[in-house]
Amino acid sequence: MCSCKSAATPVDTKSKLNASTGKPLADPTLYRHLTGALQYLTLTRPDISYAVQQVCLFMHVPHNPHFHSLKRILRYLKGTLDYGIHLPSAPDIGLVSYTDADRGGSPDTRCSTSGYCVFLGNNLISWSSKPQATLSRSKRWLILLLRRHRFKVALGHIRVLHVPSSSSSSSQFVDIFTKGLPQPLFTNFRSNLSIRPPHAPTVGVY
Repeated sequence: MCSCKSAATPVDTKSKLNASTGKPLADPTLYRHLTGALQYLTLTRPDISYAVQQVCLFMHVPHNPHFHSLKRILRYLKGTLDYGIHLPSAPDIGLVSYTDADRGGSPDTRCSTSGYCVFLGNNLISWSSKPQATLSRSKRWLILLLRRHRFKVALGHIRVLHVPSSSSSSSQFVDIFTKGLPQPLFTNFRSNLSIRPPHAPTVGVY
């Protein structure tokens, strides 16, 4: 995996990657191979979805800083090898979705990164982190969605609620899919997504 010290989070919160920093890799083969493998891993490790999405943006011409970010993901995984999604049984089967986007976060295109996560009861069943194709300065997509389902909203079948989203908010779980987060907030969100190591076995313990 990686022989260096593990990382507390899979992405650096200080700055976002862009296409022009550093020198191009002499041979991008390893970068592309590892990035492709990490894309498959996001199917069971949603906590790395944003970080992997960011390094995927530069697969065509990766630079040294992009490879450093890729290695940071590997260092994070080194320290969380036994983590995974837990799906406990629960009486609550309500469907709840969180969605958000950062504001023009890409240094190169000024496009936003959008994300969502869907819970069935307490279980995470669907998630996404991806760059938006066009510039968006409003919640126009949300308005269109509400218009499409306004009848269900009027009947109370669908409720749309505001969730505070800020650097210190502990309620907007989807932020883990749209931006780098400070370690305490990232760890809290990861736990709320039920991504954790397995419970310690109790067989034979007295």
